[in-house]
Amino acid sequence: MCAVNQRNGLSFYAVRETGEISVPYVWTPLKAGFPSPAQDYMEEEIDLVNLLGMNKPSVFIVRVDGNSMTDAHVPDRSYLVVDRSLKPMPNDIVVAVLNGEFTVKTLVKSSTGWMLYPENSLYDPIVIRDSDAFQVWGVVAQIVIDRREMRLRKR
Repeated sequence: MCAVNQRNGLSFYAVRETGEISVPYVWTPLKAGFPSPAQDYMEEEIDLVNLLGMNKPSVFIVRVDGNSMTDAHVPDRSYLVVDRSLKPMPNDIVVAVLNGEFTVKTLVKSSTGWMLYPENSLYDPIVIRDSDAFQVWGVVAQIVIDRREMRLRKR
């Protein structure tokens, strides 16, 4: 992964290695409620490049700067796997360029047209007007959160 650009609080990275990166995968589901009694589990390999969809030249990694998307589980300083080849659909989280400024928001179709919707009630939706220079730069395919970094920042 190499840095490509930094604009408007977003850092862009290109994924250049397309080789396989395999890590052990425990396919036994983990209980998020009450723990289940100990049971045998099976371990196999899983290819992270393929799992995260990072095996195409249209895929970039973007680092988030800000908290306008926290209610969509996109915290500040998280990484977004953005695929520029995906067709944006209503309610997708997208990286957009609006009047020369990059932003990450949910793309919403309303009765009055398209909006960029923040997933944090502290921010207002952005109505896209005909006079705006607007482009969806890419669709967010995956969100990667460094939980250790988040825990350290909360201290």
